[in-house]
Amino acid sequence: MEFFAFDTSYLERLRAGDFRTQEHFASYFETLIKMKLRGRGLVPQAIEDIRQETFFRVLKVLRAEGGLREPEKLGAFVNSTCNNVLNEFRRRGTRDNPLDEDEAAAEFPDSGPDALQQLIVRDVRERVHRVLEELSERDRRLIREVLLEERGKDEVCRELGVDREYLRVLLHRARNSFKGQYLQQTGQAALRR
Repeated sequence: MEFFAFDTSYLERLRAGDFRTQEHFASYFETLIKMKLRGRGLVPQAIEDIRQETFFRVLKVLRAEGGLREPEKLGAFVNSTCNNVLNEFRRRGTRDNPLDEDEAAAEFPDSGPDALQQLIVRDVRERVHRVLEELSERDRRLIREVLLEERGKDEVCRELGVDREYLRVLLHRARNSFKGQYLQQTGQAALRR
């Protein structure tokens, strides 16, 4: 595994919910956390639960006001958070008390998306809505009706008073407008050039 040096720009992109940065963060630290926890003799499901909880807590702190300020300490912060989650996991496992509802639910983990995936989906959804609001009324209407609501193209053509060929041109322009705005808002426009 190659060492990665974190900087202020990386932390800002992570705080802002940049998709590529979040993917990098998840894949980079997933490997390290799994290596660390496998050496502790934990079952795969426990490792996955601890990994997800660690990511959730780290991202929550990073996005809070006054979160981590020194990017070079991100690795140490993830490691100490993982240690805390691991200790809580072990304490929970050694209690003699009967399981309450929350703990019982933890014994049968949700097979849905993990916390990091949920954060990423929410961030992307919010960004898409912001970009849509910045488009012209016509472009916004076309994208919503044809692409998001999947209304029939013939129906949309009748409402707009255009034929299908011109609707195709309008949709192409609307998609390009959306793509340009999206890349500009996510700071990826420079990467595409």
